Amino acid sequence: MQKKLLAVVLTVVVAGAWGPRGHQTSNRAAVESIPADGPVFLKDYEDWIAKTGPIPDSWRGASEPYSKIFEDPNHGWFKEQFSFMTAIPRSRYEFVIRLYDEYLKIREKDPERAALTNVRWTGTLPYAAMENFDRMQSSMRLYRQALADKSDEGKKNAEFLARDIAFYMGWLGHYTADGAMPLHDSVHHDGWVGPNPKGYTSDPRVHGRFESSFVELIQLSEKDLLPLVAKSQVLADPFVAILNHLDDAYDRVEEVYQLDKSGALADKASEPAAKLVKRQLAGASTLLRDLTYTAWVNSAKPVSFGGGQNANPVSRTNPAYNSETGSAPPAAAVANRTKR
Repeated sequence: MQKKLLAVVLTVVVAGAWGPRGHQTSNRAAVESIPADGPVFLKDYEDWIAKTGPIPDSWRGASEPYSKIFEDPNHGWFKEQFSFMTAIPRSRYEFVIRLYDEYLKIREKDPERAALTNVRWTGTLPYAAMENFDRMQSSMRLYRQALADKSDEGKKNAEFLARDIAFYMGWLGHYTADGAMPLHDSVHHDGWVGPNPKGYTSDPRVHGRFESSFVELIQLSEKDLLPLVAKSQVLADPFVAILNHLDDAYDRVEEVYQLDKSGALADKASEPAAKLVKRQLAGASTLLRDLTYTAWVNSAKPVSFGGGQNANPVSRTNPAYNSETGSAPPAAAVANRTKR
């Protein structure tokens, strides 16, 4: 299959995900479902968090090439491309190096597959999500400190930090929504490629038909998602929760193609198509809300590496230090997860 992917994949520009309505709706549902013991101040910024949802796609234009090169991979997680990995590294850079190791291994015997064994055609979505989770958590810690300062300066700082946190939540919501879109988790992101015994479309516009055109057709709103948003929880391991979210969406790839083949994506009254859209975006809202809630709870805890200098990720005395990356991967909060 890999040999047949190259010509198709390299000529396709991956579409942005969900369109403004999908991203904004998912972010709104996440904000509105923040529990009473969570960062409820973010509800005052719901409109801003919603409007921020689509913004990361604007960083992918050819007119901003440095941003595009970095940002493009953050919107995908094409699972077939890293099927050789037995476990998913917790470090973006270790993941990149494992890809390059595989590239070197196969470039002579399978140059077509090697051409796709790289960051751009594999994706880095879970790392982008976790990096933004960390930004949000750090800012929440500073926000708590600013609130404790009752001076005018403290109040001003708290206001500025609240806006920052709202932006980080909206930005993170882009990745949770992209990850919920099944075609962002597979090499079949813009039309079916390779062996196609079921006769699915190879038209790249299938991507937009599902995530944008149909979403607009049914005039999706947060009211459609809120009944499907699960009860809030503090995540034991956010990285694992994100990977599980991506795996779940990957399992729905064929469902999108089946709906398209049946004409459902052009039918405003299609219940199966509407059900899938609502399920995926409600899942994105749930994950975004839980990541935000978890960051808020964690931000109240004292900052500590737990193991002294040996736990510092950039310390060479850290037992997990990797000289290839100059750092140790973040420690697992629970038992390490192998690739599904």
